[in-house]
Amino acid sequence: MAKASIKKVFKDQIGESVEISFPPKRIISIVPSQTELLYDLALEMEVIGITKFCIHPNEWFRSKKRIGGTKNLKIDQILELKPDLILANKEENDKTQVEKLKESIPVWTSDVKTIKDALEMISSVGGLVNKIDLASKIKNEIETGFEIFQNDTKKKCAYVIWKDPLMVVGGDTFINSMLEKAGFENVFKNQNRYPTTSIEEILSLNIDALLLSSEPFPFKEKHIQEFEEQLPSKAIKVVDGEIFSWYGSRMKKATTYFSELSKAF
Repeated sequence: MAKASIKKVFKDQIGESVEISFPPKRIISIVPSQTELLYDLALEMEVIGITKFCIHPNEWFRSKKRIGGTKNLKIDQILELKPDLILANKEENDKTQVEKLKESIPVWTSDVKTIKDALEMISSVGGLVNKIDLASKIKNEIETGFEIFQNDTKKKCAYVIWKDPLMVVGGDTFINSMLEKAGFENVFKNQNRYPTTSIEEILSLNIDALLLSSEPFPFKEKHIQEFEEQLPSKAIKVVDGEIFSWYGSRMKKATTYFSELSKAF
């Protein structure tokens, strides 16, 4: 006789209760950083679908069913896969599509604006997928790295994520939290989300460094040269956008990267 599934209720990071068959056996992740976390939680058999932006790990990117982009999901394909859990994110996914999925599938949604939120997400997902010990190990490794790493130079920076229009990160973002940990002071920390700006405004804020994120905009050498002409005497560098914006187990690599990055300024 087949063993009856156990129903459990979990609270997600937007405050909603999510009832799932526990432990979930058919999981879809529609958030790249959380997909990588699921891999590190040893869920090879359970994860049945990911997005086209879930590029880590490469073996999953090559082998798992891709169900569209983070904001352009293939709802019909997802329904055909009959998942018993979907992992989403408030910012990265389209609210209308997520609400549509919730009509027939349990969806657990993260909301990550700080390092603290990210660590709570890791612990929560560990409990959600019955991998508490592994999640705790990942969380502890990240916390230990952050405790050891110290950089109090607080170089004033603008962190650029897009070229035309020129967009930077504000203070209520996970990236801002990581910038502070890396030893930078975000000159746009008093603005929300991802404000548009101008070279003139950036010049007026007397930055030490202009950080160009490697994602989502593909900054090239020609862009660096253009910024160098517009911002003479300022340090300009393309930085690893995944390190600054992926809030899952990739955070284990952050302090090693921050240590190397600090040598450039």
